[in-house]
Amino acid sequence: MADMNVLVIKLGALGDFVQAFGPFAAIRAHHPGDRITLLTTAPFADLARATPWFDEIRLDERPRLWQPGKLLALRSWLRGGDFRQVYDLQTSDRSSSYFLLMGKQPRWSGIAPGCSHPHANPDRDSMHTIERQREQLVMAGIATFPTPDLSWASGDLARFGLPRPHALLCPGGAVHRPGKRWPAERFAAVATWLSGNGITPLLLGTGKEAPQLAAIAAACPAARDLSGRTSPLDIIALARQAVVAIGNDTGPMHLIAAGGCPSVVLFSHESDPSLCAPRGRVTVLRRPSLAELETAEVEAALSGIVGAS
Repeated sequence: MADMNVLVIKLGALGDFVQAFGPFAAIRAHHPGDRITLLTTAPFADLARATPWFDEIRLDERPRLWQPGKLLALRSWLRGGDFRQVYDLQTSDRSSSYFLLMGKQPRWSGIAPGCSHPHANPDRDSMHTIERQREQLVMAGIATFPTPDLSWASGDLARFGLPRPHALLCPGGAVHRPGKRWPAERFAAVATWLSGNGITPLLLGTGKEAPQLAAIAAACPAARDLSGRTSPLDIIALARQAVVAIGNDTGPMHLIAAGGCPSVVLFSHESDPSLCAPRGRVTVLRRPSLAELETAEVEAALSGIVGAS
C-alpha cells in the first residue's frame, strides 16, 4: 500500500518532457513506496504510460477562464487527490496557479508564490533545463539522481524493413518559428552526401511536415520517408540503431539524443543551446540565421562522427 500520494506536473513540450526523464527517475527513486501521479497533456500520455516512473497518468485539458465547468472539475480533482507532495516541473504561470486551486498547502516544489519548497534561485532562468530542475529537486530534499534507464522504450521497427547502416534526419520544427529550420534543400544535400557514403537517410517528422520531407526524398531517392509513421518510442528505438542523426532544435532530436545516438543539432538565434540543447553525444552548430550555415560545415561534423570521406 502506498504511503502517500505524490503529484508531478509536466505539461510539455516534447523536448522539455524528454529532459524531465532524469527528474522523473529521481522522484521515483525518492518515493519508492508512494503512489505517483503525473499530470500532463494528451500528446505525452502514451509516452508517459510506457515509463516505469508513474502509477497513474492524468490529462490536463488546460481549461481557460471562460470554461468554468472544466476549471471546477480540475479543482475538484486536485483537492480530492490527497496529494501530500507536489513537484511542479512545468514551473509556468499555469502550473503555479494549480497551487491556489488546491486550496490546502501540500509540500510543493516549484515557483508558486507561497509554496513550501520554492526553487529560490534568482538566476534560474539562465540555467540549462537539466541543471535547473536538478537544483529545484535538491532544494525539495532529493539528493540522488540515477541515470534514467530507457530499456522500456522500444518500438516495432521490423515493420519498416530498414536497411543498415542508416542515419536519422529531422528537418522539421514548429511551423510558427521558421527561423529554427535549416533550409530543406540543404537537408537534401546532406541526405545525398550520406547516401553517397553508404548510409541510408531516414526522414522523421509529422504529417504536417510531409510535403517538406517528400521534397527531400525526391531530391535523394535513396532516402526513406517515415513522416507521420513513428511514435516517440519508435524514435528512441531508431536512435539505438542509427549511426548518426542531424536535425533542427526540435523535440525528436531530444528523443534521439536520449536514445544514445551521436547527433548534430542545429540552432539559430531563436533558441539558446546553453539553456535547452539536448544532452548526450551531441554536437551543436549555431548561427544567428540558419541560412548562414553551409552544407559543408554540417557534412564535416557528420564525417567526424561516421568517418565518411
